[in-house]
Amino acid sequence: MSVWHGGSHKKKLTGGRKRAYRKKRKFERGAFPAETILGERRMKKSRRQGGNVKIRVLSERQANISNPTTGKTENTEIIRVVNNPVNIDYDRRGVITKGTIIETKLGLARVVSRPGQHGLINAVLLPKEQ
Repeated sequence: MSVWHGGSHKKKLTGGRKRAYRKKRKFERGAFPAETILGERRMKKSRRQGGNVKIRVLSERQANISNPTTGKTENTEIIRVVNNPVNIDYDRRGVITKGTIIETKLGLARVVSRPGQHGLINAVLLPKEQ
């Protein structure tokens, strides 16, 4: 079973049924979320419309951490997933999405990239609380 983003499943404005006038098309196909987790590096390449290639991160140990005070970026190891505000289930399972707070050797950082769409994990270092 695949995800389908066609629009012919909707009803008419009058509330009546819409009859199918064609079959499903390949360009209407969607994809399941990558659900990136912490682990050995695994990536998946998929062909997209126009011959483009999308790289999805399935699991990763490294992240590019930017420090806003110094302006430097460093590749460091992710220790653990602290919090994922997107979904309480993702929080429990340790899934990394945009907005996830991760713990690294440099400190806590917030993920600003979309690992399932961009193919890498970019994060910004959070200021230390005193």
